[in-house]
Order: sequence, then structure tokens, then C-alpha cells
Amino acid sequence: MDIIYSKQEIAHLPYRNSRLSLEKRVEDLLKRLTLDEKMRLLSGHRIFNTAPINRLGLGRLRMTDGPFGVAMHSSGLSKNTRFPSTKALAASWNRDLAKKLGEAIAEEVRANGRHMLLAPGINIDRTPLNGRTFEYFGEDPYLVKELAIPFVQGVQNQQVGACIKHFVANNQETLRKTISVEIDERTLHEIYLRAFEEVVKEAEPFSVMTCYNKVNGVYGSDNSYLLRETLFDKWGFEGMIVSDWGATVHKELTTKSCLKAGLSLEMPSGKKYKRKLLHKALSSGEIKEDLINDAIRRVLLVAGKTGVLDDPETLPKGVKNSIEHQSLSRKIAEEGMVLLKNEGILPLKLDSINSIAVLGPNMNKKFGKILYGGSSAVKAPYEVTPIEGVKEFCSKDVKLVHDPSEADVVLLFMGLNHNKDGGRREFVSDFFEKRKDALESGHDSEGADRAQLELPQSQVDLIKDTVKQNPNTVVILINGSPLGMNEWLNDVPAVLEAWYGGMEAGNAIANVLFGEINPSGKLPITFPEQLTDSPAHKSPKTYPGDLDDLKVYYEEGIYVGYRHFEKFDIAPLFPFGFGLSYTTFSYDNLSLSKNKVHSLDDTFNLYVDITNTGDRFGAEIVQIYANHLESNVDRPPKELVGFAKVELNSEEKQAVQISIRGKDLAYYDVSTHDWKLDEGIIRILVGSSSQDIHLETEIHFS
Repeated sequence: MDIIYSKQEIAHLPYRNSRLSLEKRVEDLLKRLTLDEKMRLLSGHRIFNTAPINRLGLGRLRMTDGPFGVAMHSSGLSKNTRFPSTKALAASWNRDLAKKLGEAIAEEVRANGRHMLLAPGINIDRTPLNGRTFEYFGEDPYLVKELAIPFVQGVQNQQVGACIKHFVANNQETLRKTISVEIDERTLHEIYLRAFEEVVKEAEPFSVMTCYNKVNGVYGSDNSYLLRETLFDKWGFEGMIVSDWGATVHKELTTKSCLKAGLSLEMPSGKKYKRKLLHKALSSGEIKEDLINDAIRRVLLVAGKTGVLDDPETLPKGVKNSIEHQSLSRKIAEEGMVLLKNEGILPLKLDSINSIAVLGPNMNKKFGKILYGGSSAVKAPYEVTPIEGVKEFCSKDVKLVHDPSEADVVLLFMGLNHNKDGGRREFVSDFFEKRKDALESGHDSEGADRAQLELPQSQVDLIKDTVKQNPNTVVILINGSPLGMNEWLNDVPAVLEAWYGGMEAGNAIANVLFGEINPSGKLPITFPEQLTDSPAHKSPKTYPGDLDDLKVYYEEGIYVGYRHFEKFDIAPLFPFGFGLSYTTFSYDNLSLSKNKVHSLDDTFNLYVDITNTGDRFGAEIVQIYANHLESNVDRPPKELVGFAKVELNSEEKQAVQISIRGKDLAYYDVSTHDWKLDEGIIRILVGSSSQDIHLETEIHFS
């Protein structure tokens, strides 16, 4: 008979004793659970929670969506700080900001009574059309892991669990729940698994979320190669594996296959982990209770690390919508903006401007709505739109007009939104009333990919019409993925990529446009001239895939993003790592701490002097690329292996030191199923983008 405990007895059970090690507490709780109670803990309860075990006083492990803030739909419709999109954070190339963002979101998770953040997403950008590109860090695994590691550490510093996702190769929304990614071993590990591996080993996330898609014919939630063999056995992952919501509904998955593969928690409810099916699998001998115990042990360890086993009164209370969080949101938006083109019109000078026209479909657009863009949607207590930010900055010094022909400068806010129907139409002036269709937007959204690289034709026409009225037109892009610009780029003097900038976007944009902030962002993803230049778009077979066989073929192999453009000498519209500034920088005196590397664990330092040669404060992102001259396998012409963000006053010089690991120079060897570096010479390239190299030297591996 199950023992019924009083509240006083529960308080004195060993598992509630915080002085004991977590492992001892978990084992005590595990042995007290009945088989049926264990089974209840294998699947979700009320969408975003684990089931409570009232008999033992075990509360729910409560989760929330939110790569850039606590999502409204998973927090009881709560309003929270809406931070910029992950792509904006990635464009800042700022590790410290990534950590601060993780800490801030975790504080808001706590304030909402949750224990786990279902973020960050660390999938690689394979196609610019992916509807969730705005949620991810970029196309390069080194950059992704360098920002994801501090983000996860920041989250978990607050006793909140981070759940990295979507494991793995979830790189398109088209048929994401049924498509099989056909991929070779080297590409899988070197490009798509690498960031996951580094984050697991360096940041020790409490949880990993599986992908919807299949990888080489096996779904992510019962893929023994990915989960048990790779995550558990090879990488030593000690956390829990949670399914993406509804990822286990397919007939191919079974109770046995999921448990044996290592799936710890099925969400949002039991499909394969129904008690009836679990009892049947146990009685038939398909599974043993040890498998259930292993899964539950992982769930309970996460519950313990996040305070579910403790008295709630002893846990951090958290804070949300604080001035500090709102300031951080604005700073990330400012640092993430990328100046793509500037023929001297920016920064705008208030003392030389009498009137400004602020126009475009995104000029007054608010993005904080429930499920707007998918599971990442955050509703903030307020949201500063671009026109509100410009009005606030200009105050009464500049007149805002509607007709471009009457303005000294036109600010044209274009781009995308999260609408799947092409966007709500808004009208800004009598000048455009005759062309109401000019204000449509495309979309970035979970659940669907974009239909084209270019802006909607109506927006292209709007840009051209505006420039005819006033050539002093600055285009500000609000979007989360690359855009084609060939039809209009040469017509305008300046383009600013502002991404989805969060609740303080309008203020941040105004600060950059008027020179209060010097733009320092660099692209974390290549902007191609045309869609067919992107490696995933060789044929329908490579994207969106063979729709009859439900397979998408990663035939480009390791040549993803700039690796592809460099290898095949294809000129992008804007290269990976690119971004202009209102000042200029020079690079001098490159040296290395040693001229040989002897192992993957070996580290060497690179030194270079960076000088701000302009007349204003600015920040430069120094990028280090490797070119392997003597390798036994095909290597890309350039691979990112290091970077640093340097802030400098006018005419200030700083000696910059960047550490580079042997591991970051390695490739994945399919014969040993491990990382390897061949003997020979490696060129070390130092530049301000993947295509703007200033200095180079060599190091030997032996």
C-alpha cells in the first residue's frame, strides 16, 4: 500500500533536505515513487508542466517558451520584457550581452513562477527562407556556440534551466514534422551538431529538446544514434531530453523506441508514454523498469537543480519589466543593428534637417502579440515603434511630414513581419492612398517558410516611388532573415538592418540613425544576391526536398553559408561578418604566441593592434579565419575560429588578444568518428568580415 504522508512528514523526507547532495535527494525520491507515479512523470501535464505527485509533495516542473523573453502563451498571458530577436543578438557578436540576456530572461522566468526556459535555439541557418531564421544565431557553428554558451550560463546562473533546441538539423519549417534530413556523417557533426556539442560540454544545459524532423530516416525523439550514442555516451550529457511539443505522434515511434533511445520527457502529454502502453511494454519484456528509472532520474535531477524539490519560499523571486531589463533590450537592439550601406547621409544631423518623412509598413508596427511569429512571441507592457522613437528623439526640432517631396530626408521602414497572410495593410498618407497594396509585408514565422528572398513587389515599388520623390531616402529593414535588394539597393544612399528590435526598437533605431549610437553590428548570416546562390537552393531536392519521398538532401555538405560562397567564388550581396560604421579602423602588428600547435587541446594567442582612425567613438569586431593549406580532406577556404569586439575612442589604439583552440581548427574525421587536425600549415586570416581580410600569418600543426 502507498504510504500517505502528512505535510509535516513530507517536509522532513530526505529528498527535501537541501543539505544532502542532489544525487542522494533524487535517489530517495525515486525509491518512494510508485510505478504509476513514475509513469506520470514521463509525460507532460497541462501543456507546459510535468505532473505533480501530491502524495509526496512533489510540485510541477514548469516551463515556458521564450528565446527573447517569456512567451505570453506559456506564462498565463503575462506581459514581460520583449528583447530583440536572437538574430539581433547574434549580429552584436557580443558574448557579454548574450550572458546578460540569459540572466535577464531567467529572472523573468522566475518572476512568472517557471523553472525552465525552452531556449536557446541553436540550429544552423541553411536557407534564408527558413521561417524561424529570426530565432537562431546564424550560419556558422563557431559563432553560434560562442554566443549560446554564455546565454545558457546566464540562464542557469539564476537557478533556471535552459533547454537547447531543436536537436538536430531542423533547418526549415516546410514539412518540418515529417521530412527526413538526408545528411552525411561529417556534415552532421561538423556543421549541425558542433554547436550542440560545445554547449553541452561547456555550459552543461539542463535539457535538450528533440527536433520534429527525421535525421537519416529516424525521428529525433527516438533516434538512438543522436540521443543515447551521441548525447549520453559520447558527450556525457547528464540532463534530460524533452520532445518538441507533439513530436511523438507518428506511428513509427513506439514506447520502446523512445525509451531505449533516451527520451526522458514526452510533451505536452503522453502519446507513447501513456501508462497503458508503458505497462504493456513492461509486461511483454520490451522494456525494463531500469529504463523508466533512468528517464525519471534525469527529470528529477533537473527538478532538483531548478528548485522544484525545495520550499518555494526559499527560491529566487525574480523580476520582470524592470528598467534594467528594458535598458538591456535597447542596448542589444543598438549593438545588433548592421549598417549595410551609407553614402554619407548617416548619421542624420538635427541642426541641418528641418523636416523628415517617416513612412513604410513597419513604421508604426508592433510585434508583441500572442503567438505572433509562433512560440517565441512576447507581449510587452509597452513597445516603442520606429515612428515613436524618431518623434521622441527629434522632439520639436524637426517637423514630421507625410509627403516625401516635402521632406529633407525620408526614413522608409520596410521589411517583414510575422503575418502568414502577407501582412495587415496600414496607410500613412494621402500620397500613398492611391497605392494601398504598397504596404504589404512578407513574414518570418514558425510553421511556414518564406515564399521568396525579395521584399514583396509592392514594397519594392514603394521604395522606387519614394526615391523618385526624394533621393535622400534611408531604408531601414525590420526583419529576421536575409532579403534580396538588387531591384532597389543602388537607388538609395543608405540601408540599415535593424532586425526585430524588441520593445525598445524605436528608441534604439533613432539613436543609431541620429548618431547617438555608432552602429557596430556584423552580419551573422550571408545575404545572397539571389536565392539560387545559396547552397540549399541547387534544386527542389535540396530544398524544400522530395515531397513524394519526404526527404530533403543536404548535398552541399559542409559548404553552408559563407563556406559555400568562398569555395565557389560567388559574390554575395553582403558577406558574413559584414557591417559598416560611422568611423574607420586600421589593423597592424599581427603576431602569434607560438608558431606550432601540437594537439586539439593546445591553445595559442593572436595579437593585433586595432586603431580607431575616425573622428568618433566606435566598436570593431575583429574576426579570425583559418585556411588549411595542407589537409588530407577537403576544407573550406575560410572558417571562423575567433573574434573579439573592441570599443575605441577616436584615434585610440588597443592591443587585442584572441585565444584560439586547436579544437576550433579541427574537422570531423569519419574514419575515427572524432575530431582531427592534419599536420601542415594553416593560414590565419584577420579581418573585419569574411571577405575583408587585412592581415595574415601562419601556424603549423605537428
